[in-house]
Amino acid sequence: MIGVTGAADTNGVDELDELNGVEHVNGMDGVDGVDEAEGLNGLSSTAGYAEAAEELAVQYESVTFAEVHADLLHSYPPPPAAVLDVGAGTGRDAAALAALGHPVVAVEPTAELRSVAERLHAGSGVRWVADELPELPQLSAGTERFDLVLLTAVWMHLAPAERALAMAALGRLLAPGGRLALTLRHGPVPPGRRMFDVPPEETVALAAAQGLRLLHRAERGDLHGRSGVCWTSLVFG
Repeated sequence: MIGVTGAADTNGVDELDELNGVEHVNGMDGVDGVDEAEGLNGLSSTAGYAEAAEELAVQYESVTFAEVHADLLHSYPPPPAAVLDVGAGTGRDAAALAALGHPVVAVEPTAELRSVAERLHAGSGVRWVADELPELPQLSAGTERFDLVLLTAVWMHLAPAERALAMAALGRLLAPGGRLALTLRHGPVPPGRRMFDVPPEETVALAAAQGLRLLHRAERGDLHGRSGVCWTSLVFG
């Protein structure tokens, strides 16, 4: 996913890598002090997702929307609210929100993941869009605005300059009074993935630059008990 899209590792890295957020690479942005992009060998933000789409679907769907979003649900607007799920992966969250009565647009840049999502959640009413962070050009060119924008395990795939562009694009897509919710993953980087260490404070500052204030912050452990992995949840409005 990202474009978020977020995806997971195939060697025991479960669904929550699709929910990824931040990654620590030797405690710093980049590897051994090398420039971030060079240190990650020029990998794309969606590296590792296409070829593992079917395996990832099993992992992603093994944890429920309610479990993943338990500490955030109180911050989400009641239905019907226009929802944008960025880096929607195999559609678990998008389909769950649609079932609650929300009109949902799901963005996923990886065609293989979109295909799996449309099969798994056929008839859900979710509208799928092939768009990509940092600037979401297709959505940004339109007039749609959203009451809730989700980025679950996506933000860590963006390099620093991309994160500033992405936050500006997300700010423009939010309706007045809308909520932006994202999760940050902290922990070891799965092989073959492009991930950066993203401190929550940086994300709060980027949101503030778009006129968004922090409404909620929570920390939790990994739902699958992986050593060294934990999560930060942030909601802005």
